[in-house]
Amino acid sequence: MPHKPPALPAAPDDADAGAGGRIAEALLDVVGRIPRTQQQRQDDPATAARDIANKAAARAALAAGSLALPPGPLGWLTMLPELLTVWKVQSQMVADIAAVFGRSAGLGREQMLYCLFRHAASQAVRDLVVRAGERWLVRKASTGLLKSIARRIGTRWAERTVGRGFTRWMPVIGAVGVGAYAYYDTVQVAITAIELFEREVATDEPDAEDPTEGRSTPRR
Repeated sequence: MPHKPPALPAAPDDADAGAGGRIAEALLDVVGRIPRTQQQRQDDPATAARDIANKAAARAALAAGSLALPPGPLGWLTMLPELLTVWKVQSQMVADIAAVFGRSAGLGREQMLYCLFRHAASQAVRDLVVRAGERWLVRKASTGLLKSIARRIGTRWAERTVGRGFTRWMPVIGAVGVGAYAYYDTVQVAITAIELFEREVATDEPDAEDPTEGRSTPRR
């Protein structure tokens, strides 16, 4: 009889719905701490932003690929640290890109969430930032709304992470794939940040009766 490869172990308990909550908490912690930047406003911000993006994408790929190297059950334990590491690299990149466009003063949690997840979770963040003529309008979100958005993103990332879990049993191949995705993901974040900060950004304060849970703001 032909030899059958061993069955992949079932995902550990951390890969259940509770993982989404842990990811959401970690995400809120990341976006709640806007990084300091050493960058200054540039005469040619688009070129400076692309250079920042290329360097950040390389750092994210290296960090994610390295954390994906441990095989088997140990690999499962590195999944959340991998996400956190990549998000921190990306959030620093967003802060740096905002600086070269001269937008650091207005950078907040809403813009950070939008930049990090517009390409991969557009439905969750679509109402945080909307186009209003030649400028962007940022909705000042309540804490409850931010938590609701983070939960939606956390659930989506938990499902995606569990789906990629088999790569932890093929450490070298898996690490290359994880690193490549982190590079691509970081480039997409940079594209969103450049599109956002190259135009004027204004803040739209919410209505007093605005609920704290997940109601969408009508587009203007």
